[in-house]
Amino acid sequence: MIREAIAKGETVEIAFANACRELGVETTEAEFEILELPQKKTFGLFGGAPARVRAYIEEPDPVPEKEERDPAQEAAAYLKSVLSEMGLPEATVEVHPVEAGAELVLGGDDIGFIIGHRGETLDALQYLASLVANHVDGSYFRITLDVGNYREKRKETLESLGKKMAARAVKTGRNSSLEPMNPYERRIIHTAVQTVAGAKSWSEGVDQGRHVVIGPEGGERPQPRRNDRRGGGRNGGGRGGRGGYNDRNRRPRNDRPRVNPAPRAEGPKTDDPNTPIYGRIEKK
Repeated sequence: MIREAIAKGETVEIAFANACRELGVETTEAEFEILELPQKKTFGLFGGAPARVRAYIEEPDPVPEKEERDPAQEAAAYLKSVLSEMGLPEATVEVHPVEAGAELVLGGDDIGFIIGHRGETLDALQYLASLVANHVDGSYFRITLDVGNYREKRKETLESLGKKMAARAVKTGRNSSLEPMNPYERRIIHTAVQTVAGAKSWSEGVDQGRHVVIGPEGGERPQPRRNDRRGGGRNGGGRGGRGGYNDRNRRPRNDRPRVNPAPRAEGPKTDDPNTPIYGRIEKK
């Protein structure tokens, strides 16, 4: 693009300087073209004309401003179109900016069904909305989708579950596996387990089957064996010999059924009170 200005002056130099002043540049920055040379007056009294000069500079064409696109608004518009196809044309999408992203809150009548089983449908919509947002400018933009404060309620439920299972693991010395969860929910469980002394958690499985396992620190403890033997003699608890006669006076024993003695309580194999019940625990 060329900017120019035409000015007059008593001399070419003065006309050029006047033209540059109109352009707002120095004379060293512009080019010029003489349109008319100055003419002197005849006998110093008649005629005469000033010089006319065209000064110009060449500038690069202005770059059109890049259209600003908001990742959150793009994701919200996409969700509205999806919800409309799902039979919810009146559904609303509120955008709440958060650090490194935005939270999109869906609202409307009869919209609760899009949560799905344990939030599976909501998670799927959140994933698709995140893809749309991250394709706007290629940078990472975190999208969170919520309906009726479901995310906060689910978080409280998972935190309670994680602490409860961690306490059980410490008490019983056994590992417990939870149902498969997405990475966000697994992190909630891991954080909750860390608040219970003596418990730990880790993830196992792949893809859709990845789940959290909660167990005691140091590994599972050996469990005591059950003693199924019942008290009494060879004949089911009676003290008599063969044929149902008492060895002492050889009289027939009473026909009334006798109650077997209560089984003895399990305990250490030794009377030493310092002996551990479960033996030594080896670290894995």
